[in-house]
Amino acid sequence: MEMFFYGFMQRAFQASFLISLIAPILGLFLVLRRQSLIADTLSHVSLAGVALGLLIGINPTWTNILVVIIIAILLEFLRQMYRTYSEISIAILMSVGMAAALVLMGMSDSGATLSITQFLFGSIVTINKEQIWMLLGLTIMIGLLYLIYRRPMYVLTFDEETAFTAGLPIKTMSILFNVLTGVTIAVIMPIVGALLVSAIIILPAAISLRLSKSFYGVILNGIVIALVGMISGLVASYELGTPPGASITLILMLILQL
Repeated sequence: MEMFFYGFMQRAFQASFLISLIAPILGLFLVLRRQSLIADTLSHVSLAGVALGLLIGINPTWTNILVVIIIAILLEFLRQMYRTYSEISIAILMSVGMAAALVLMGMSDSGATLSITQFLFGSIVTINKEQIWMLLGLTIMIGLLYLIYRRPMYVLTFDEETAFTAGLPIKTMSILFNVLTGVTIAVIMPIVGALLVSAIIILPAAISLRLSKSFYGVILNGIVIALVGMISGLVASYELGTPPGASITLILMLILQL
């Protein structure tokens, strides 16, 4: 129980609770829109934002957010350009993002490379109050947007042509959803790591889809599943000294197999 007396563990549990509220919402829409790999693409591209911030001496979180917003917009334009082969946009941007990250890492000193490694695998020790406040603001924003626009997003998710016929701004909605997903990844990446942040967003929704028959049931069950996986993973990470993202992902995979 001593872990609960450490400030960094208290912040880690606070972050886990907030992530558990938003991950199933974003994850469900990504799964239903068959865009699960977009989260993976944005998480890889975000490394370029981290490397850029470390290179020019700016808080990597802010440069990371800027980069993923740009990439999220480009992703939608490329998806529209290659409508028949939409996976091409994912492959292109993932490759370009990783290449940019490697080039920027090569231009940085060894200390910056070490910091990038922390972003790759995540670290519960590095969670600060600024990240918690950012995550809280993001959680409130996603919650409000979901309550207000859940019906238009529901139509867009299941039938884009019907959404267009109904007069919905499908291009703008898709771009904003991609941007929101990218910003979420940028904020939670230092906690769970770039390599597995997409799994933590997707897995709770994927598990809940097997248990629930209603749209809202998937989200509610997904929140519970995410909360159990996040807390259990953090405890395992603290006790075993393992990366938090990896610990959380493995526990969610165990839940998936149950």
